Amino acid sequence: MRMRSILGALVLASLPVMPAMAENMTPEDIKKLVDEAVNKRMQAYERRDGAMERTMEKKEGQPGAAQYPAPTGAMTDIKVERKGEENIPLGFGSTGSGKLIYAKPFLSAPKATIGGYADVMYNNLSRQNLDNPSRHSFGQQRMVPFIYADITDHVKFATEIEIERGGPGAPASTTSGGGPDGSIQIEFAQMDYLVNEAINIRAGILLMPVGKFNLLHDSPLNDLVDRPMVSRIIIPSTWFEAGAGIYGTFYPTSLSKLDYEIYAVNGMSQTAGAITDTGVRGARGSVSRDRDDNKAIVGRLAFSPRLGIEVAGSGFHGQYKPSNGTTGAGYIDIFALDWTLQRGPFEVIGESAWSRISNNNATGQTGNGIGPAGMQGYYIQGNYHFMPDALKKWAPSHFSDASTFTAVMRWEHVDTDTDDRTRRTPNTLGNRREMERLTLGLNFRPIEDTVFKFDWQFNTQKNALGLTDAGDLGATSSPMNGNGFLIQAATYF
Repeated sequence: MRMRSILGALVLASLPVMPAMAENMTPEDIKKLVDEAVNKRMQAYERRDGAMERTMEKKEGQPGAAQYPAPTGAMTDIKVERKGEENIPLGFGSTGSGKLIYAKPFLSAPKATIGGYADVMYNNLSRQNLDNPSRHSFGQQRMVPFIYADITDHVKFATEIEIERGGPGAPASTTSGGGPDGSIQIEFAQMDYLVNEAINIRAGILLMPVGKFNLLHDSPLNDLVDRPMVSRIIIPSTWFEAGAGIYGTFYPTSLSKLDYEIYAVNGMSQTAGAITDTGVRGARGSVSRDRDDNKAIVGRLAFSPRLGIEVAGSGFHGQYKPSNGTTGAGYIDIFALDWTLQRGPFEVIGESAWSRISNNNATGQTGNGIGPAGMQGYYIQGNYHFMPDALKKWAPSHFSDASTFTAVMRWEHVDTDTDDRTRRTPNTLGNRREMERLTLGLNFRPIEDTVFKFDWQFNTQKNALGLTDAGDLGATSSPMNGNGFLIQAATYF
């Protein structure tokens, strides 16, 4: 009704510029003229709106069809210039020059969601340890944007961009040889094609499903500040490779669930000192190419007999160096077992991993140049979640039903040379790193997505002779057994 009144007023306003026509017109003639003009304009609007609605209905009814709704808002000024052009899908068929940067379908049909997480910490230690090269420091460890997109009902995309310690342009650090500590990298970028719950296809830069922590390593998810040692040294988290494969879920009974994922990926690589008594992190492969043109296989199988219980086995097998005619090819195998047990406010989680490395004459290794053939490590962690009613009554705006405290205790052990191959000579200090850590923690979550953590760490590092302080006999490597407290705040956004 409002549109009809506006059009009628416009027609009446135009009559004075047509005196010859208006001079001999009766009021009935003028009314008839206005009604005819308004009806024609209203029909034109209805045809245009109907075409737009049919276009949108076609898209909604046919997932994946190469059809987009007519642009709205600012896109009308950018793209729609000629009659009929609004029916051309945005893409290579779009015409123009300077405006072609706006020929993106998501501008007229948004699909992506942007989020992420960030953390900041403070540590005060007696000396450096594995995760903290500075004894007394603030640190903004990670700022990680996520992008998730529902392309269609069957096509999904997800990526994570990790910015660590300020990025590569951060000021130089004495603890990193004068270079910056920071980095920027794509942690995963994967496209899924959903077939059904039992089998789905995935390809891209993939998080390796070895152990559970590598898949769920976000700072706001975890209840302690530092990541488990076994998940950094034996399983080189965060670990990702380029590849493709399948994943899915089965339900053996009404209460149980069986999840799997298996991929073919680019393998690990041989570089100077890639696999030494410091772990296998240096052997992580490449997302751009397979350096030895020999693919690896990786997978995880998780069984949950009932809600709150899960046990999973996972593994990786691949070549990390090719045969050179003198020595055979080198292979690495990693097997992991992880578990999650939940009952009421109590939770027990953990992970154990073993690795076997063949033909590891590690370049850069001290002594006879032989690297480790086996590594092993584990952690076990107990959590207790609680929320005192007195705090909820005292400050309900800060302590709500969504808030919780968690008391945490974690014990860890890592041995990076279970065969003692890196011992230099009898009765002298070896380079093998056998580390143990006890962490006691208390954290508070005002909501599930945000956490404030308070930890106290006790670290011990042993050498090949079983001594607890590598500095006692003048070892070439500094001990990593600093004790002290750490504080961290982390949140999703």
